[in-house]
Amino acid sequence: MNIVVIGMGYVGIPCAALLADVPEFTVTGVQRRSERSGWKIDCLNGGRSPFEGDEPGLADLLERVACHKKSFCVTEDYSVCAQADAILLDVQTPTDGDHVPHYESLREVAAQAGRHLRPGTLVIVESTVAPGTTLNVVQPILEQESGLQAGDGGFYLAFSYERVMPGKLLAYITDFPRVVGGVDGESTARAVALYRHIVKAEITPTDVLTAEMAKVVENAYRDVNIAFANEVALACEAMGVDVYEVRRLINARPDRNVHLPGAGVGGHCLPKDSWLLAYGLAAYGQQGAGHRERGNSGLADSGSGESVPVPSPLLRIIPLAREINDGMPGHMLALIEDALAEAGRALAGSKVVLLGASYLENADDTRNTPAAALARLLLARGAEVIAHDPHVRHADWKRALDGVEVPLLHDLGEALRGADCAAVVTAHREYLALDPAWAATTMRTAAVVDGRSALEAGAWRGAGVAFRGLGKGSAARLARGTAR
Repeated sequence: MNIVVIGMGYVGIPCAALLADVPEFTVTGVQRRSERSGWKIDCLNGGRSPFEGDEPGLADLLERVACHKKSFCVTEDYSVCAQADAILLDVQTPTDGDHVPHYESLREVAAQAGRHLRPGTLVIVESTVAPGTTLNVVQPILEQESGLQAGDGGFYLAFSYERVMPGKLLAYITDFPRVVGGVDGESTARAVALYRHIVKAEITPTDVLTAEMAKVVENAYRDVNIAFANEVALACEAMGVDVYEVRRLINARPDRNVHLPGAGVGGHCLPKDSWLLAYGLAAYGQQGAGHRERGNSGLADSGSGESVPVPSPLLRIIPLAREINDGMPGHMLALIEDALAEAGRALAGSKVVLLGASYLENADDTRNTPAAALARLLLARGAEVIAHDPHVRHADWKRALDGVEVPLLHDLGEALRGADCAAVVTAHREYLALDPAWAATTMRTAAVVDGRSALEAGAWRGAGVAFRGLGKGSAARLARGTAR
């Protein structure tokens, strides 16, 4: 069986590698040879992982399928789709400042696949999309370009989402339950049969619109729960209580799971998937499954190639959660200013080191990282800002900053030397082992802010550091002598 996976990113690479390890499968990845990511082609063809963070098993798997089994290769040539029995679409679907999805890449790859589509080919959309997108955007493009109809007798079309996370890519694909929704029963059945080769957990068949809805609701659920944890953290600070102790006491009950608060929410999915839900609801919610959009009635032109739907009155909690989570870098700014004030320095003119440029611990993913948002806030207040991250490439950090200049260092000692405040934005293992005495003597001013509960507050205060921790209730707890 010949399989083509379009898009060599955090979803496409591990999925392609796992499929290529199936004895009867041959997999070809398609990746544009762009300035940003074209280098991945040669990297993957050499059997090397392009990820700098921890990805257990992935490097060995890529070497095996690319170099030894010769069952996996990557090209920029879309014509390989002509020989495909199955085509997986794994491209990014970002949203803009107006929360409108940008489907340029999705439309492009759907058109390219459609031009080479042959009867009986299975196409699976794995990119996260607004509910209604497979039926209203992808299917019409495939049909127009191929001259075939979706369903029995033409091509088969389904949506199935990956539940991946950097640092656990392979395990999450193989061990997590999978949802598969097709445009008809045969499309669903064929997609389920494909995934059974690599997924060990339960695979649940459904319809395409329900599968799309499940994906964005799942991530909105996480986002809302993180927002709740963040709001509680702010309340605990105000009351002089340690939010992590409150969380421990609540979660001692087995049917409770209060999430961890943090310096902000990043990654490709959570900051945008709630808006994809809102867009799908507004754009397609009155039409129902299987009905294609005819014109843009009720939709405003954004000027970006997509339409801005009228905001839905049905969504209230979800947009508020986005507002709370997007506001956490601003709270980190307040904590930094407070720690510096205790140490006798103003924020303006101080050198602030951001410990962690990626959004997730021990990973290299900088997409929507809260470190970039915090850097921009600090610069606007007159601080000198540098970042440290042993896992992140300079090019990825530069893209995350989007025009703002903040140096990225890989040497921790160099980053802390002469600094006035160090702020933990990402809980990399390197920061968990940081020695307070060494840091205090290396820095010009001993002020530290912990946005991820990565540091022991008592040890840092004992070393003479002006310490603030998100949700720690620093001042009140210190006065009572009960600081963690």
